[in-house]
Amino acid sequence: MNKREIGAQKEEEARKYLEQNGVCIKECNFRCRQGEIDLIGYDGAYLVFFEVKYRAGQGLGSAVEAVGITKQKKICKVADYYRMLHECPGDTPIRFDVIAVDGDRIEWLQNAFPYYGY
Repeated sequence: MNKREIGAQKEEEARKYLEQNGVCIKECNFRCRQGEIDLIGYDGAYLVFFEVKYRAGQGLGSAVEAVGITKQKKICKVADYYRMLHECPGDTPIRFDVIAVDGDRIEWLQNAFPYYGY
């Protein structure tokens, strides 16, 4: 399996994990000119933008460490576009979470980073 296939498999595992934990997934791999968000869904009243990161081992650092400030800002831009495109009310609470897949372990980090507005 190549890296892209492994990534798609891990994103699917993350989606199933989130749905089993009550998240209503609305979009997978939302893409626009600004970038991509792996999963978008509702956790209660929160519209949540999920970044899925996979690491087979610790050689390249943990999955969480792979979501740096540049990636965080890009995700926020894409989230802004998604909310505009779908006419989400301005008072809809949003959150940015990371699903860290380290080997076979899945960790859900809620509020993994703040909103970087423009």
